[in-house]
Amino acid sequence: MTHPYIPNAEPGVRAEMLAAIGAASVEEFYAAIPAGLRLDRPLDLPAPMASEHELVTHMRGLLARNTDTTEALSFLGHGCYPHHVPAVCDEVNGRSEFLTAYAGEPYEDHGRFQAMFEYVSMMAELLEMDVVNVPTYDGYQASGTAIRMAARYTGRSKVLVSGAVSADKMSKLRDFLAHDIEIVVAPVGAGGEIGDVEIDETFAAIYLETPNVYGVVETRGRELADLAHGAGALLVVSADPISLGVLAPPAAYGADIACGDIQSLGMHQSYGGGHAGYIATRDEERLVAEFPSRLFGIAPTAVPGEYGFGDVFYDRTSFAHREEGKEWVGTAAALWGITAGVYLALMGPEGMRELGETVLARTRYAMDRLAAAGARVLHPGAVHFREFAIEVPSADDLLAALRGHGIFGGVRLDDRTLLVCVTERHSKDDIDRLAAAVQEELS
Repeated sequence: MTHPYIPNAEPGVRAEMLAAIGAASVEEFYAAIPAGLRLDRPLDLPAPMASEHELVTHMRGLLARNTDTTEALSFLGHGCYPHHVPAVCDEVNGRSEFLTAYAGEPYEDHGRFQAMFEYVSMMAELLEMDVVNVPTYDGYQASGTAIRMAARYTGRSKVLVSGAVSADKMSKLRDFLAHDIEIVVAPVGAGGEIGDVEIDETFAAIYLETPNVYGVVETRGRELADLAHGAGALLVVSADPISLGVLAPPAAYGADIACGDIQSLGMHQSYGGGHAGYIATRDEERLVAEFPSRLFGIAPTAVPGEYGFGDVFYDRTSFAHREEGKEWVGTAAALWGITAGVYLALMGPEGMRELGETVLARTRYAMDRLAAAGARVLHPGAVHFREFAIEVPSADDLLAALRGHGIFGGVRLDDRTLLVCVTERHSKDDIDRLAAAVQEELS
């Protein structure tokens, strides 16, 4: 059967393809797939649509079933955050020379390479690190790769990971590291920070997140750095760059590798999309050699006074080593790096500081208001940035009731715990509206 949306569906073309690989039928071609995983029936596809108009109408009907976080009052976060996206970010990343420039080299794509160099330069300043990579697929990948870098650097195969990491990220780390790196989960203390831990000379690294899954700012970074370094291990810290206008960067308290997601720097929530990850280190050749992905730098050209932008230390990459590479590196999220560069250039140091102070203040205000509304705020004595957890009789019942008020009240962590996210987009009135609805439903 020929289908207008499926390439090479015409029977004659399909027969030619099967003949080229020596298979008598499609069934023979897929015989290697276990029977229990095969559908064994045609896909239940709709009838072909005869025009572009019909297809557009159909897709609009599907998309209309969504309610995004700009249509409701939303306090959803938990890894994908509702920060304000300045119009210039969308304007620049929608330009054809950036949006469609999938690949290229300095001599044919100079503008994109310079844009990436500007991004990594501003991130390095924000992080107080020397070397920042071209963005990875997302922050989860950045964390996994940062841990693998530490393992290769130390020659060890065990890592202590803070228990204050989201279940989704922990699952991804286990998948990414399972082949040859053992994860030991550190306890979470009563205050919401990482608890008392010990390591020995078998550990490659301590992995910490700040703000952590509960929105708590970790304050024992220097202590953990000293603990790691005393055992010959590294400290790897995942930090959201949006917080670094008011919080000390990981390098300031001894972190060897910083990593995280840059979604907060000018990217919409996009139904979970719009993510990219960063990794940063000091300028130590042996440590930089463990980056598997591309790094951009600046260098003089053959023309006096002229500079060019391109790959740094290319021989260490997976592109150069191929099957002998340190780890597989797929498509980089370069477009989001350019977007984050636009955001950082627009905000500047003072803008980042003002933003951070606003988020800190509104987070604390929301914690106080929800506590007064009858919810139990977890870790009330800790410093929180952007998120905090509350305990209620039933998380599912409260979330359902809040949706009746036109509010997405937060993310369910367990039967009784919700994670509430507050950013600069939430006004005092927005928070008061949430608190009033919570009080009404809990009373």
